[in-house]
Amino acid sequence: MTVSFSKRERPRAGKRELFTLDRYRLLQGALLTLRTGPALILLLLVIAVALTTPVFLTSRNIGNVFSQTSVIAVLALGQLLVIVTRGIDLSVGATVALSGVVGAIVYGHTQSSVLVVAAILGTGVAVGAANGLIYVYGRVPHPFIVTLASLSIVRGLALWASDGTLIPGMPPIVQTIGGGSIDWLPYSIFVVAGLAVLCLVLTTRLVWGRWLYAVGGNPEAARRSSIPTRRVLVTVYVLSGLAAGVAGLLTAGLIDGGSPTAGDLAELDSIAAVIIGGAAFAGGRGNVGNALVGAFTIGVIRNALNLHNVDAFYQLMAIGVVVLIAVEADVLRGYIEERVRVAQATRVA
Repeated sequence: MTVSFSKRERPRAGKRELFTLDRYRLLQGALLTLRTGPALILLLLVIAVALTTPVFLTSRNIGNVFSQTSVIAVLALGQLLVIVTRGIDLSVGATVALSGVVGAIVYGHTQSSVLVVAAILGTGVAVGAANGLIYVYGRVPHPFIVTLASLSIVRGLALWASDGTLIPGMPPIVQTIGGGSIDWLPYSIFVVAGLAVLCLVLTTRLVWGRWLYAVGGNPEAARRSSIPTRRVLVTVYVLSGLAAGVAGLLTAGLIDGGSPTAGDLAELDSIAAVIIGGAAFAGGRGNVGNALVGAFTIGVIRNALNLHNVDAFYQLMAIGVVVLIAVEADVLRGYIEERVRVAQATRVA
């Protein structure tokens, strides 16, 4: 529909609201700013830290940021798929721990690299499948309940299987992937890049991706359109579990063993990364690039505070403040999008 605007705003005619051309352009500009906000914030943050800490842009420190952020980034990619469908997965941190513990136990009995990798990734897939099947076919009102329960169960299994202590030992391939590097560039960042490309293909090039956003945007309409919503939801949690398994692989390689306390609060970091990246808990919105931007925003903030010798307690508060700002930005974005839609639907003589 063609939208025309008068140069001067006129009074309201009945209940229809009229927009001037300048006001419409202002709304579009504000919306564009909010959409590019996550990347803009990360860029400004990098510039600010680089100006205050010369060490920040050294290759060694950049490698540290990549290595420390890889696990959050991998978890954020899985969490993104869940949040797009109006869900949440609180079990990913515990899954990181259990997958590493299972991998260490398998390595202690078999010394097989293939079996260890399969055990770690298989543990993540198993937890994700259990979450999805119980949520969907158990008709649980919200995935928060299921994944909160599995968080406790899975963390308890990790503590029980390891007797509450680190189980040392991982095959060289796992150590290399999780803790190795090419000069200053860690191998883990290549894992993140590979998974990001896979998620990008899934969400933008396949029919499944359109189903994903349809289920998150309007579940009832998706069901009426014959979209297999149940299968989509189960698949989403399986993929989130797989991402947690990959994160467990990276963590196990980094510490050369399986720790029952690994991944503590990682679920909150992954959720924060996705929200900072502009995804909405209301579902139907979010993309791979912004999820990675959110993950690296958290990584840069922590690295900057470490370089400035700021106490770890303040780091937690800083991340919390950023999440609140991101949520408020999402609310403002929704309001502006609604105003833009009204403007586009309003014809002014």
